[in-house]
Formats: sequence, C-alpha cells, structure tokens
Amino acid sequence: MTLDESKLKEIRELAYKYALLNAIKHDGKARVGPVVSKIIAEKPEIKTIIKQVIPIIKEIVSEVNKLSIEEQEKIIKENYPELLEIRPKEERKELPPLPNAVEGKVITRFAPNPDFTIHLGNARAAYLSYIYAKMYKGEMILRFEDTDPRTKVPFPDSYNKVKEDLKWLGVKWGREYIQSLRLSIYYDIARKLIEIGGAYVDKCAPEVFRKLRDQGRACPHRDLDPSTHLEEFDKMIEGYYDEGEAVLRIKTDLNYPDPSIRDWVALRVIDTSKTPHPVVGDKYVVWPTYNFAAGIDDHLMGVTHIFRGKEHATNTIKQKFLYGHLGWKYPETIHVGRLSLEGVMLSKSKMRKKIAEGYEVYDDLRFGTLSALRRRGIVPETIHEIIKNVGINPVDARISYANLAAINRKIIDPRAPRYMMVVDPIEITVHNVPKEHKISIIRHPTTKIKEEYLLQGPVIHVYISRRDLDILVNKKMIRLMDLANVEYKGINYKDGSIVIETIFIDNDLETARRKELSIIQWVPKNDYILIEVLKPENDKIITEYGYGERAIENIEHGSIIQFYRYGFVRIEKTVKGIQAIYAHS
Repeated sequence: MTLDESKLKEIRELAYKYALLNAIKHDGKARVGPVVSKIIAEKPEIKTIIKQVIPIIKEIVSEVNKLSIEEQEKIIKENYPELLEIRPKEERKELPPLPNAVEGKVITRFAPNPDFTIHLGNARAAYLSYIYAKMYKGEMILRFEDTDPRTKVPFPDSYNKVKEDLKWLGVKWGREYIQSLRLSIYYDIARKLIEIGGAYVDKCAPEVFRKLRDQGRACPHRDLDPSTHLEEFDKMIEGYYDEGEAVLRIKTDLNYPDPSIRDWVALRVIDTSKTPHPVVGDKYVVWPTYNFAAGIDDHLMGVTHIFRGKEHATNTIKQKFLYGHLGWKYPETIHVGRLSLEGVMLSKSKMRKKIAEGYEVYDDLRFGTLSALRRRGIVPETIHEIIKNVGINPVDARISYANLAAINRKIIDPRAPRYMMVVDPIEITVHNVPKEHKISIIRHPTTKIKEEYLLQGPVIHVYISRRDLDILVNKKMIRLMDLANVEYKGINYKDGSIVIETIFIDNDLETARRKELSIIQWVPKNDYILIEVLKPENDKIITEYGYGERAIENIEHGSIIQFYRYGFVRIEKTVKGIQAIYAHS
C-alpha cells in the first residue's frame, strides 16, 4: 500500500475526527495511541504503512490539543455529529442506608474543635452528618468542642468561620451548642458518676499511675468511699489543686488489652489564668476531656448516629464504659477512613504553624481548607461528589488534585464564561483589515449572549502569548479567535521590541477549518487590563502576569471563568487590581 495524495488526505481526515473524539473524552487532550487504534479498526490496511502514518497522526493530535474544549465540541457537532450519540448517564453513586435508622428520628452531629476551620478531611464528617439527617428527615446538630484551652486553643473567630464554611458547603443544621458554656452540666454528671462508683479522683503522679495501669493494678485512691471523692472533686473545682495534681477518672476494666482504655481521664485541672478561654475566660479551672464531654453530649442531645474517623475507634470504646456506668444506650457509630488531598496541607497543627510563619489565615492557597479550595475555584458540588464517591468506607482515601479538578471541571464548564488572556505578550500587526471590522465574541457555546468589538482598519494591533509565536512562524497561517485568519509575513523590531507582521485573509471559520489553522487567543493592544495570576504548586505560589480583555473588569468578585487555552480561574478584585486564582486546566 502506498501513501498517495488521496490516501494521505483520508488518513488526515480520520486522524482529525478521532483525535477530536478522544480529546473531548479526556478533558481536551487527545492521545495518539487510541487515535491510531481507531484508525486501524476502520482501515486495517493502514497497518502496512503504520510507520509512515504515525508522524501524521501525532501532528494532527498536537493541532487538536491546541484547541479549546468548546472549539473541539463545536467542530464535532458541525462536522461529525454521528460521534456524539447520546450515551447512558453515569449511574450516580448512592450512600448506603444507616444501621438501625428510623425515619424522622435520626439525629447526627458535626462537632468541630474551633482551633481552626474546616478542611477537606473533616468536611467529610460534616457533609455525611448533614446528608444522612436529610435523607432520614432528621436533624443535624452543630456542636463546638472547645474544652481544651491549653493544647488546642480555640481561635476566637473560628466559631463563625466554621459556620461560614458549612453554609458554603450547603450544610444546614438545627440546634447549635458550645461546650465551654456547658461545664456545669459536665460537673453534675461527674458527681453522679462518683456517687454510683463509676468515677474517682486520682491524685497519683502521672508516671506512678501509668506504671500501675500498665501492670493492671488499681490506683490507691480508686476504691475510696464516694463521699471522699465528691469532696476531692469539689476541691478541684474550687482551685485547690494545681495542674497535674488531681484528675477525675472513669473506672474501666483494669485488664483491658489496650492500656490506654484503663481508667481514662474524664476531667483535669487547667490553669486558665495563664491560657484564658476565648469564650469563658478564666471562670473555670476544671475542664472535661474530649471523651467525657462528647460522650455526655451525644446522649443528652439525643444523637443516634455518629460519623467519626477510624482513629477514634479507641475513643468509642472509652465512651462505652461511660455509658455502661450510666445505663445509657450508645449511638450507632460509623468509623470512616481518612480523606486526604494530594498537594495541599490538611494538618491543622501544621497550618497553624505556617500562619505564624506568614501564610494567610484559613484561605492560603496551599491549605486544604474549604476556604482555600473555594478561593481556588472549587465549587461545593465537587466536594459533595468526592465525599459521596468515597462514602462511609473505613479505608483511607487519597484524592489526587487531578481527580478533584476533573470533577470540578465537569461541573463548572457548562456555566463558566470564556475570556481571552495572553501571557508574556508579544505584538502582532494585522494589515489589510476592512475599514470597520466588526466581530462578535460568544462568552459560552451554550448561550447566545455576545459581546461585540469594532476594530478600525486597515491596520490593527493585538497581543498574543509569546508561546504561540512558533505556531504562526512554522504554520505561516493562524486564526486569531473570532477576529481573523491571518498570514505570517515577517518580524520587525520596533523600539527594541518584536512586532510580528501579518496580512488579513478573511474572518471565515470554514476557511480556518479547511486549512486546519490553529486558533489562538488575543487582546487589543490599545484596550486591555493587567491581570495577576496566582498558581499554587505544593508549598509555593507561582505568580504570572498577563493581559486580559477589558470586559473582565465587569466580572463580579468571586466569579469563576475560563481563560481560553489557559484554564479555569476565580476572579478576585483587590487593591492591587484584578487577581485570577488558577483552579485547573
């Protein structure tokens, strides 16, 4: 088989068709291998000249990948509509039913520590708690667990920040509690536990207690009369003991295999004169541990189902001993694996440390907080889909940013308007333009809303991205998006700068298709705005500058748009001007 002119044209047409199809299946980027397979499947005889054909296919794939997804889809719809047959919708992944759930009686809770704000990991518990409560026509409670004013010091503004992030995520709650305002309730339960022999005041030095515990032996204070322990507990509350001198312990099995379960601490002394609590100041010196306060509140608030990380499995066991003393029924508990996102920071302690080093609070682009993801142009529906896909699996899930971006792109692409921006601009002069050259730019392929430009000929000056210069020089002709098909004539040097000289051919899209011209974006030389683009990359934020269309000035702060052949960005208006936070391609 020989590769004559007609066969070459046929191969190029097949390659173009299947490259377009493969591109729209893979976020605008076709791959050579699948295109080759499609061509051979349709024309098996091409196998005999495959070595001659592959360079041609590579060239076509490269050309197709330079088009925007909108351009690729438009060309397919107009030229190869048969490739876009309606496919069955992907089956939505549904969450499994809850164990022992009764419609109208399910009560869940989201219980953050306000020592920071919500990140992707704990957003999982928040959304699962909300969506299951909604599914069963129940209620989700929001409870701030802020009973550690020394180690996990609450941020005063975190209480409201958490609520803001939950609202953005679409999570709605009913009752709302702050544990630091409930200390008298915990004291009452503690006294009841002492009276029934389920708790005692331990005055052993910590190292002495640990030695006894590890040997399965009782603390010498454990079996004293409850009246003695009530007196000692009152002395703790009155400030008689300093930190570390006395704690209240819950009695458990002294021979339990895990020593950490044995007689765990329920309340301890914290000197709030040194570390005042942001809500109650130094009013209290005896503070409940997480397990005591959470365990008590889950019962008193009627919680039926708890979603917590599998690292809390030990805490569940501890709390069941507490419930056993009080004769309470323990809620259904679903332990889920950790959810992490590659390339962003999710550790609250690390994020707090970075803030001290100069990072922005909460929404620094290198963080995995909801605030930061929102600022990067990630929408709530993307977080919902990720959490639903991961479900209530106890296995840890690590999400790549590419995966998150693919989901986000699918959601925002149908609604994000398109604008032009050029990076590292270089001037192009177009000669022989009609005296009044009127062009229309459609902001989105699914809308008929247009913005019009009136450019005065016979010579116009525009900027393109420097990276596109090679395309023009090598191909000799390009299409300036919606503006004109132009032919390269040479390079001039003006005032130390490069100016590319071109000739206007026409503004016919069919000409561009027939000649397979690359389509590139541009901005008018005499009417553009400077845009600062911030691109987070692991622990760095890369800054690029570009020239954008003047129309971008009219976009509302926080809007998500697409820059042609660059990517999706979220627009921020600052004192510096227009910032574009890069989301993904």
